[in-house]
Amino acid sequence: MFPEGFLWGVSEAGFQFEMGDPSGRNIDPNSDWFKWVHDPLNMGSGIVSGDLPENGINYWELYESDHELAKALGMNAYRLGVEWSRIFPKSTLEVRIDAETTLDGRVARIDLDEKALENLEKLADMNALNHYGRMIENLREKGFKVIVCLNHFTLPIWVHDPVIARDSKLRRGPRGWYDERTIIEFVKYAGFLAWRLGAKVDMWATFNEPNVVAEMGYFMNTSGFPPGVRMNALTAFKAFKRVLMNMIVAHARAFEAIKKLDGQRADPDSPEAASVGIIQNVIPVMALDHSREADSHASRFLRHVHNDLFLEAASSGWVDLNLNMIREKDEVKKDIGGKLDWLGLNYYTRMVVKGRESLLARLLMGIRGIPEIVEGYGLTCKAKDFSRDGRPTSDFGWELYPEGFGEMLLEMSKYGKPILVTENGVADSEDRIRPRYIVEHLRVLEEIVSMRHVDVKGYFHWALTDNYEWAQGFGMKFGLYSIDLNTKKRIPRKNSIETVRRIIQAGPENL
Repeated sequence: MFPEGFLWGVSEAGFQFEMGDPSGRNIDPNSDWFKWVHDPLNMGSGIVSGDLPENGINYWELYESDHELAKALGMNAYRLGVEWSRIFPKSTLEVRIDAETTLDGRVARIDLDEKALENLEKLADMNALNHYGRMIENLREKGFKVIVCLNHFTLPIWVHDPVIARDSKLRRGPRGWYDERTIIEFVKYAGFLAWRLGAKVDMWATFNEPNVVAEMGYFMNTSGFPPGVRMNALTAFKAFKRVLMNMIVAHARAFEAIKKLDGQRADPDSPEAASVGIIQNVIPVMALDHSREADSHASRFLRHVHNDLFLEAASSGWVDLNLNMIREKDEVKKDIGGKLDWLGLNYYTRMVVKGRESLLARLLMGIRGIPEIVEGYGLTCKAKDFSRDGRPTSDFGWELYPEGFGEMLLEMSKYGKPILVTENGVADSEDRIRPRYIVEHLRVLEEIVSMRHVDVKGYFHWALTDNYEWAQGFGMKFGLYSIDLNTKKRIPRKNSIETVRRIIQAGPENL
């Protein structure tokens, strides 16, 4: 059984849902992703779909009716994304703050005082801030717990110009998370929102999937994620580590700022005034051949880098930037650890890998071999088909693999923090496999909660409606409701909606 007070909800991200009003008044052209998906070179090469977010879902205007749809399903929680570029469409660099660095150059303290906050308020788009406030208030009026995610991939264009960064091969910018200065600007933004919205927010997430930002934007440079700089493997590996380290530090400093500036409980039953977590994409990485040492090492290495590196830093302060999977004394940073109140997990499918032995990788990167993803499993299957294990696949070509969901919940419980499943869903325009996907994953979740006693506080489906799926545009349909992009009408995918409603309202015995 799911415990009393279990949170049932949906998640959304600003850039993917907000734009699309018929008059075009609420377009946000001030983010890196907006420039990225409009770039002629990207569109011409097929790196991005050519779909444009300003033709999208229009959650910005239709949020009240979307909240009603979620409530009608029996949901009691909502994860909301705020766009940094809407709050601060112009630079905040002029706002001076007090900061300290360590001997090795790491930003170890940032002090946002009242004067700095007042100066930030003068630069903020208060219309946008107040609109987010109304969204949150509408959710609260309907009885929802509110989780606010501060950063879901996008950055203001004054923080990151991905086209300049790409074309200059990171020699010119602004260069986003490649630059340490972004840490300070992010903390200003996070602290300002905590100061202004803290009384209305139950839980905060600093980042959604920072591991994906570093991997897809810098190491996998043909993924469609900005800045997509074409680099050799060693240079890309260094860029990945630099970006991830800056985001680790930014999380720690933002955690402190939110704790300081959000001093009010949103609800009397809230455990504390400011509960701050991180949302991580987790993937069970499996060896193709467990008897082959290269394959086993490749799977352990990718699990460590993708699933654990960031969380270990936020939890214990261990920053394993040499990626040897050995906790060395000089890698534990006291000012980074202990910055985790709760853990959000996004789960979709698995990954199967084999290891290609490489002396160069051992000498230059400190790893025994190069992990290679095996096609036909997990994320690399044919769309609307079957995996090599005979499992159905989504429109994205992602394999239905609910066993991995349970494995990841058990593994991530080692951090000793309450867990929220902050994303789980499937791209399925025809509603072929979504009902099965939902039932099988929730059956696993119920077992993990009731039989294995993992402290999971809630489940958030991705997503209530279809959305703009980054470089894939509108082609991937994750919604319980499809969207007519001309009229913005929400059209129910009846089988999935009835499945969700039945589970929430009738209880887990109907799984």
